[in-house]
Amino acid sequence: MRLFDDIAQYGSLAIVGLEKNTGKTETLNYILRHLDGCRRRIAITSIGIDGETVDAVTRTQKPEITIYPDMIFTTAEQFFLQKHFVAEILDISKEHTVLGRLVTARALTRGKVLLTGAADTFTLSKNIANNRRLGVDLTIVDGALSRLSLASPAVTDAMILATGAAFSSNIETLVRKTAFVCKLIELPLFTIDGITFDDEGRRLPLDTDTELRGVFCLADGHLEDLGVESALSIGNIDNDKVELIKRQKVIFVYGILSNRVIDFLIENGAAKGCTIVVKDFSTIFVTDDRYALFVRIGGSIVVLRKTRLVALTVNPTSPQGIVLNSEVLCQRLEEATGVRVVDVRRAEAEN
Repeated sequence: MRLFDDIAQYGSLAIVGLEKNTGKTETLNYILRHLDGCRRRIAITSIGIDGETVDAVTRTQKPEITIYPDMIFTTAEQFFLQKHFVAEILDISKEHTVLGRLVTARALTRGKVLLTGAADTFTLSKNIANNRRLGVDLTIVDGALSRLSLASPAVTDAMILATGAAFSSNIETLVRKTAFVCKLIELPLFTIDGITFDDEGRRLPLDTDTELRGVFCLADGHLEDLGVESALSIGNIDNDKVELIKRQKVIFVYGILSNRVIDFLIENGAAKGCTIVVKDFSTIFVTDDRYALFVRIGGSIVVLRKTRLVALTVNPTSPQGIVLNSEVLCQRLEEATGVRVVDVRRAEAEN
C-alpha cells in the first residue's frame, strides 16, 4: 500500500490523537504490522504511557502494542521488566523517570509491551538521534493526548493525525474541527522577495531552535524587537510600534500564538495585509473562528518550518457507543482536507 511506502521514506514519524479513543494506538499497531519484515529498521517510542489494556480515564478496552522481531523500542525499566518476549538491551539512558531509566532494546521475538518514553520533546529528540546512531531508519513516536508539539518539524519529520467520534459525535463538527487542525499543519512556509525560508533552517532570519521569546517586526531586512516578552503581552506594545507593524506588515511571534495577537491586530487596524510568522504549526493556539476572521480581513499566518501530514486515521466509534458512518466520514474528511484518510479497523477487515 502506498501509505506504508510514504511512511517508510521518513526518518521519524509522530502519531497524534486529537482526543482519547480516536484510534491512535490501533493506528500504531496497524502500521507496525505492515512494516514488519520491511527492509528498513524500525524503532518505536512514546511520550506518555501507551500499550495499556484499559484506558486510564475512560476505563474502555485498549489494544496493546505489539512489537515484531528486529524492531527497536524504548520504554522505562519497570515496563521493560514486565514484557513477555525476548529482547537484547542496546542502551540504558542516564535520565531517570518515575518508572526508572529509559531502556532501548531490540526485540528478538514477537510480543506485547507497555511503552513510556521521553517526558519532553528535548529528550525525545535525543532519543531519535540515538536511534539513528544505532542504525534505525525510522523512529515512530506514539504521542500522548493532543501533544501536537511532538509532531513539530523540530522533533519529527512527518505525522499521522488520529481523529474520530470521540473528538465529536457530529460528523459536521468533527470534519470542521479536524480540517482546521490540518489547515494549520499545512500552512505555507514564509517567503519574502521570492525567497523561501526553508524548513531545513537555511536562510532564516532567526535561528528557530533558540529559546528566544517575544514579538518582532521585520523592518528593512532586520527584526525589530517590539518590546514584549511574549505574545500574551502584545497589548503593551506602544503606538509607535503599532504604526511600524502597519507599515511593514510582517511580524514574527516566538512562543505561543493565541487569539490575543489576532484580536490586537484587528482592534488596532493592523490586520489587513499583515503576515504573522511562527516557528511551526505546533505553536498556534488560535481558534478557527478568529483565524477565519483574520484571513477574511486580509491577514495570513505562515511558518518557518513545516511538517508533512502523511494521513488521517479515523475511529468512527466513541467510548459511549456512538457509531458514525465510516464511509461518509472518510469521504467528507478527504474532501475537506485533501489528505489520505484511513479507517484502520475497516481497512484491516477488508484485507
